Amino acid sequence: MTLTADFLPTASWENLRLRARLLAKVRQFFEARGFLEVETPLLSADTVVDRHLDPFAVPMPKQFSSPALPETMWLQTSPELGMKRLLAAGATAIYQVTRSFRQGESGPLHNPEFTLVEWYRVGDDVNSGMELLSDLCEWLLDRGPAERVSYAEAFESQTGLDPHQATVAELASRARELGITVPASLDAEDRDGWLDLLLAERVQPALGPRRPVIVYDYPASQAALARVRPGKPPVAERFELYVSGIELANGYHELTDPTELRLRNRTNNAWRRKAQKPTLPENSRLLAAMESGLPPATGVALGFDRVAMLAAGAKHLHEVMAFPIDRA
Repeated sequence: MTLTADFLPTASWENLRLRARLLAKVRQFFEARGFLEVETPLLSADTVVDRHLDPFAVPMPKQFSSPALPETMWLQTSPELGMKRLLAAGATAIYQVTRSFRQGESGPLHNPEFTLVEWYRVGDDVNSGMELLSDLCEWLLDRGPAERVSYAEAFESQTGLDPHQATVAELASRARELGITVPASLDAEDRDGWLDLLLAERVQPALGPRRPVIVYDYPASQAALARVRPGKPPVAERFELYVSGIELANGYHELTDPTELRLRNRTNNAWRRKAQKPTLPENSRLLAAMESGLPPATGVALGFDRVAMLAAGAKHLHEVMAFPIDRA
């Protein structure tokens, strides 16, 4: 019997051994700080209602039908909802190494199935969250502590525009002046879409060429599940880690208000309808957890495959994954 090369892993054994060492270091880091490793479902009745993230829907066979199970369940885009339910149940410091799934994400930095390291610690504010993220990044990549720069500072340095004050017309004009190709799907009035385009094409490539960078204080309209801090302007207590122009992690000083979560779910589904995407279920057990009392906490999700890629000096996730989507 002749076997073709299609059965082989795309990563070298050297990179797979490096990946295993990095996983061990992740666990050492959190165990040394008193975090409990947990597991939450990959398949759930609930899913994060996000404007951009598209989960895989899984129709449930009829033999599983019961009042407790919906007709459709969801592969998780991150373990966020389950882990926050554990916080509401009394957890104080937890982490998880898990597989997550997102549709439409494939390329040098994306695979539909990928590994996330996610953690939460009760009582941490945004500064504590950034410090812990910097420490973990230094532990894994040995590139020194992360410097911090506000979203406004990073954006203005590369585009000359204040992202909190610039109009949609000004953002669109600057994108074209910079020679950025504008996707046909971008709504001319979508301010956050123009901000994201400029960030991805102009700002992000300049972040972290020598040492890691944490960007913080995102526009309030991009809070996702983070708190919004009042001020002039109000900002989302959200932060992201970049190394060599690659986004590695996304963190929030977590939203705890169920009324605000309901509003954001409705708003995100309205955007999804406008983009002709399927809407996602707005009610969830996370809402019930918030109503019971979700404690103040900061949480972060780290893309482990990208960390392994940078540690290996690789250019494509396939170089550090045994079987990416085209060999799964």
